[in-house]
Amino acid sequence: MKIHEKYILRCIELGKNGLGTTAPNPMVGCVILYDDKIIGEGFTSPFGGAHAEVNAINSVKNKNLLKKAILYVSLEPCSHYGKTPPCTDLILKCGIPRIVIGIQDPHSKVAGKGINALEEKGREVIVPVLKEQCREHHKRFLTFHEKKRPYIILKWAESSDGYIAPKKSERAKTPEPFWISNRYSRQLVHQWRTEEQAILVGTNTVLEDNPKLNPRTWQGKSPLRVVIDRHLKIPENYNIYDQTANTLIFTQAKTDLPKRKGLEFQEIDFSENVITQICDQLHQRNVQSIIIEGGAETLKSFIEHDVWDEARIFTGTSELGNGIKAPEIGGVEIERTTLENDLLRILKND
Repeated sequence: MKIHEKYILRCIELGKNGLGTTAPNPMVGCVILYDDKIIGEGFTSPFGGAHAEVNAINSVKNKNLLKKAILYVSLEPCSHYGKTPPCTDLILKCGIPRIVIGIQDPHSKVAGKGINALEEKGREVIVPVLKEQCREHHKRFLTFHEKKRPYIILKWAESSDGYIAPKKSERAKTPEPFWISNRYSRQLVHQWRTEEQAILVGTNTVLEDNPKLNPRTWQGKSPLRVVIDRHLKIPENYNIYDQTANTLIFTQAKTDLPKRKGLEFQEIDFSENVITQICDQLHQRNVQSIIIEGGAETLKSFIEHDVWDEARIFTGTSELGNGIKAPEIGGVEIERTTLENDLLRILKND
């Protein structure tokens, strides 16, 4: 392995520590090398905090070494003022002569300006390195800025014979929640919820399951709950109204419901492309990633409009015989694993 690739891989590894906390900032990793030894490392702090380059530089005990060091970073350093000062200014101030960058930042406020700022001051800049791996790592951030929508993850569990739920008449016999996947799979889903910014379901899913849509079995931040409720059918005593997490409801109804903290209604035109409108609204709210958890019609809508990036599909061992059919989806399988007796397949939209 080439030396630059080795340390960009380490940057990616470090950057993963920011999953679920840095958005809408990218989860960047940074390594500082002197005399073939790592003298500093860092990754992006939770949103509003220091960027990876700042944390890496601050971790270097002997700052005099920076003048002969190499700085590795998975994404182009910022060159503009946001919640923190430009990272390029700090790199220049410290006299770091060589900067190796995984990929260029597509953000309109950066987009090569950081690289130019460094080169104009006589710094050697090497870019790109491990471009595809860095793009995969920064997939949420890149999708948001390049496609102007969140990175979209579809998720469902289906029976061994291809159903995601029994018939409504069968469900009515037992008021308890109906589970296809096992407890290990369900806990993994709760972990995923802490890693993404939002989670979306349709009206029928809420009416049938009354879900909380939070990470109850995993420590972390609750995602924004997004619900499609065209005619505001969901009663106010349902969990989505409990104010335990910020909630956005897409509707066409004129609402005079009392305002509650963390609850927002957004009117959209259901005679037009609903998926596009939802993506546009989420983009305006700086939501970079979302999990679509159901129901079947909602999932099918995203698939039919080809607006999805990744699908995570659990297959349990039970047979239902009939019920609500699981969505049909294409894509390329990139991972297959088991959790006890559940099969998990992860697909990429090709």
